[in-house]
Amino acid sequence: MRFRRPMLVLHSLAAFSSRSRVRTETALVARSPRPRVANETDGVQRIAAFADGESGGNPAGVMIRSVLPHVPEMKATAAAVGYSETVFAAPLPGEDAYGIRFFAPESEVSFCGHATIALGACLTLEHGEGVYALRLHDGVYISVEGRREGNAVAAALQSPPTSSVLADDVLRARILALFCLHAEDLDERIPMSVANAGSSHTVVALKERSVLADMAYDLEEGRALMNEYGLTTICLLHAATETSMTARCPFASGGVYEDAATGSAAAALGGLLRDVGWPHGGRVEIRQGIEMGQPSRLVVEIGEARGESVRVSGTTRVIE
Repeated sequence: MRFRRPMLVLHSLAAFSSRSRVRTETALVARSPRPRVANETDGVQRIAAFADGESGGNPAGVMIRSVLPHVPEMKATAAAVGYSETVFAAPLPGEDAYGIRFFAPESEVSFCGHATIALGACLTLEHGEGVYALRLHDGVYISVEGRREGNAVAAALQSPPTSSVLADDVLRARILALFCLHAEDLDERIPMSVANAGSSHTVVALKERSVLADMAYDLEEGRALMNEYGLTTICLLHAATETSMTARCPFASGGVYEDAATGSAAAALGGLLRDVGWPHGGRVEIRQGIEMGQPSRLVVEIGEARGESVRVSGTTRVIE
């Protein structure tokens, strides 16, 4: 029997919580059969998420199949693609959602924002504009919305619930040592914290942009520290204004020295800003990847309720 994909769009996504089914306010709309997508090599599409116009962004691999590959195949594919993350997606039997998993070249990642944005672009190109329900490997439901903007596709994700805790003295000291920083380098308006929006990131706010530009660390030491504390990245940032920030995100836990755009860290940062009472005005723009020559732009929209999902959006471009 020929498998039929759930070619559908959720036009109004209601509130959802961990391990709950997504509820929708409108009927499911059928879509036309899936066309073959250009730029497909061995089933992997390549999309730069959070692009800055026609350049920059963080490349992600996207593989959409009728069923998810076995874990060894996903690991091997992610390693062969070589991007910081590759997302694998397949329709969930009996559900109006896709099951998704993320793999870095060296490990599985619980949640990846830029790969989710890339997936949203692929789903939009294949099935049309709308909101798509996604289930993470741990059972948490999120969503990604895609829309066309001229020749480009913009996408926005609704993150998992957010949380944050202050970094303890030991972690704080080890991070300062890792990056050769001093306590006086820190911008204590945003205290060093471990923030989570599907994955954990230590947020380190710096007073001076020049200190951020000079960031350097030992990859193996960073990997050991991140793995010990269960961190996906360490997000160093400088707040130029209350709503404009620049970030750099070492991703040693995944074998990557630095990420060009980190949607999961942006979501976690959004939750942290809300938790500490930062005057974000409901929206913060983050620039990332500048020192890498991959300028990226992420927009974080933050609601008022502590712990609720935040929205992270950006534009995408197909990698030729």
